[in-house]
Order: sequence, then C-alpha cells, then structure tokens
Amino acid sequence: MAKEVRADVETLRAADADRQKVADQLKSALDEGRLSLHEYDDRVREAYSAKTYKELLLLVSDLPHPGLSATEVAARRQAELRREARRMPTALMVLWTIWASVTVVNLVVFGLVVASVDGSVYPWPVWMLVPGAALGAVTVGVQVIRNQRPR
Repeated sequence: MAKEVRADVETLRAADADRQKVADQLKSALDEGRLSLHEYDDRVREAYSAKTYKELLLLVSDLPHPGLSATEVAARRQAELRREARRMPTALMVLWTIWASVTVVNLVVFGLVVASVDGSVYPWPVWMLVPGAALGAVTVGVQVIRNQRPR
C-alpha cells in the first residue's frame, strides 16, 4: 500500500515552490562540488520545466541531503555497521525472553510460597542462574564470533 501511495504522489503535479526547492538543492550541490556547472544548468532547466513530482525527484535522486559531506555519509554508514554488529540475533533474544519469563514466574511463586508457609523454604529459584549463565556465555561467544567475521 505504501508503494501505491508513493506512486500516486509521484504522478501529482508539482508547484512552483516545489521546483524552487529542487533548484535550491541543486544549487547547494553545485556549491559543494557535487555537480559541474554544465550539469547544474541542465538539471535546473529540467527542474523548472518539470510537471510532476517524479520528474523533480529524478533530478536529485543521486544527491545526498544538502550540507552532508562524504565523511559524514561514511561515518553514518560505519555507525550503522557498528550498531548492527552489537545487535543480538533474534534466536538469542527469544531465548533471553523465555529465560526471563520463567525466572520471573519462579520468583513470584517462591514469594507466594514463602509468604504462605511457616518456616524456611528451599530457595529453588537460585537454580535459574545456571541456564542464565549458560545463555550469557553463548551470547558472549556469538557476539565475539560475529565481530571476528571479515566484513
């Protein structure tokens, strides 16, 4: 559905303000050295003769946002790669969720038992630390292996 909406928007007629906005973006690209003077002239001419948004979007589709340098683009890409490397695989997220849920249920039941029984009760929820430690070790191992893979 989103693609249909975008296709509908692209076929709408552009206003003079839209053409001016694209011309300003082209001027910024010229000032940053992304376009030659000849390319700028051609694109501005096409911008002012464009009838639809699609024609305008094609003129700036290969340009980054104004003021964005190549180093900033590279830095954003590196940050995204680092964020992706830190992200835990879905299977591990599911396992951690299951472990946490079972641990919470055990703690709640233990609390209810302690509150309702006179005397001492064996602290069985402590055994939830064993699968938690194993899951932690697996998670660390997976992250180390993922970070060693060549990119």
